Amino acid sequence: MLKDFIRLTRPRHWVKNLLVLAPLFFGLKLTDRALLMQSVIAFVVFCLAASSVYIFNDLNDVTSDRSHPLKRKRPIAAGHVSKGKAVCVMVLLAAASLGLSFFLPRLATGWICLYLFLNIVYSTGLKHVAILDVFIIALGFLLRLEVGSAATAIPLSMWIMLITFVMALFIGLAKRRDDLILRENGVSGTRKSIDGYNLEFVNHGMTAMAAVLTVSYIMYTVSPEIARHFHSNYLYLTVVFVILGLLRYMQRAFVDGDTGSPVEILFHDRFIQLTVLGWIVAFWALLYR
Repeated sequence: MLKDFIRLTRPRHWVKNLLVLAPLFFGLKLTDRALLMQSVIAFVVFCLAASSVYIFNDLNDVTSDRSHPLKRKRPIAAGHVSKGKAVCVMVLLAAASLGLSFFLPRLATGWICLYLFLNIVYSTGLKHVAILDVFIIALGFLLRLEVGSAATAIPLSMWIMLITFVMALFIGLAKRRDDLILRENGVSGTRKSIDGYNLEFVNHGMTAMAAVLTVSYIMYTVSPEIARHFHSNYLYLTVVFVILGLLRYMQRAFVDGDTGSPVEILFHDRFIQLTVLGWIVAFWALLYR
């Protein structure tokens, strides 16, 4: 069914690719139609590439996914889409991504190719290596920023790169925590890298990343260089939304024991939705007033 093929591409996860638009937003160029079009093309290109990667990962994990309480519902693991058809869709998406990327600068195409290569290596082996697995996930978020920067020729702030990387590490560790809880509850089908983690290590790691992320963001908002760039000395007011969002996510992890899918949390947790919306509105008001 068409619905199964759509689920195969995980369109909800495309929300992560909005990072491609970040250079345009922070570069104060959202009203530039030409650059906006380039960013939209880059966003579509990355969505196609990411969906092909998701399918490749599902093909490699089909056996373990069938033992997982949630992943067994994925189209390939559930038997709703055959492996042969999944491979065809994967190849078409990857080809469409690379073909469309030629409308972008060569550097953007290069970053897309690196993203595809990195995820092939990740899915075929490196995701089973503890710590390295979450680092590769974090690098994927940085590549989204790099594609957006290359597409618009807007340089990235080192602060945005650092904050994004640390935030991705925090989320990656939260996902490993969820896998640990599932394994402790006797659920099979969790990834092999879990052998290199335990709850104490992951809890400390998440706390450390949350602290680094908060401090980095505060330093970013009060930096004289950033204040000059945005012509505002009030960016520190947005810190409250970052802290609220982090605390809520940690509450989901430590109190509710639910951090399996950050995307699903974003789509269903009203508190986090409001903090994200509040941050966007506040930043927009300060930057584009």
